[in-house]
Amino acid sequence: MSGASGTRDSTVRVLIVDDEPELTELLCAAVTAAGWRAFSARDGNSALRIARDCAPDIVVLDGMLPGMDGLQVLRHLRSEYHRLPVLMLTARDALEHRLDGLSSGADDYVTKPFSLEEVMLRLHGLLRRAGHAEMSQRDASVRVLGDLVLAEKTREVQRGGTPIPLTAKEFDLLLFLMDHPHQVLSKTQILEHVWNASFDGEGNLVEVYIYALRSKIDKGRTPMLRTVRGVGYSIRAADDPA
Repeated sequence: MSGASGTRDSTVRVLIVDDEPELTELLCAAVTAAGWRAFSARDGNSALRIARDCAPDIVVLDGMLPGMDGLQVLRHLRSEYHRLPVLMLTARDALEHRLDGLSSGADDYVTKPFSLEEVMLRLHGLLRRAGHAEMSQRDASVRVLGDLVLAEKTREVQRGGTPIPLTAKEFDLLLFLMDHPHQVLSKTQILEHVWNASFDGEGNLVEVYIYALRSKIDKGRTPMLRTVRGVGYSIRAADDPA
């Protein structure tokens, strides 16, 4: 791939091209939490210029851009970087638009609105197929659920691109919940896995930590942490039905 100079590290470089600032910020946050390096552009000309400077390993490309549209950008990228994986984003779900993107050289696509989890899974798959297995494995410790991103190795948490500081046990509790999304976990299960405790959970330790976690994760946002009375607790994306 052209555009790289000297010796570069093995960090996956992701170029995100979209003219929606909030969406770009969320995608950049998820990519960064995965241990990758994010670059962004808001139009086609900037995207091509940044691609030449940063030599990306993969591109997330919106089909609807001001000026030069996504398909034109894709054709330019394909002429310079033949093996560069490209994930297309489109707000249009008609079959002909998907086929236009794929026939122009896109490797995969997702239709807006989408979840960050879906985008990250697609990126992982494209990197593996492109021969970046050794690099894509490093993000196995990153969990993405809706707009919530947890990086196990760095013990960092973000929601909607905003960092959320957690105590050690709050982080461990969130990690256990995110490892079992949509499942209702009992107090006993939580105590055994988070605190390595075998007692029956009649105390309020779990409730105290759930309350603390909820005050940080859900404060001012659509709730993700759910309480099922008499059963336990679960976590799910904010836009999932209760």
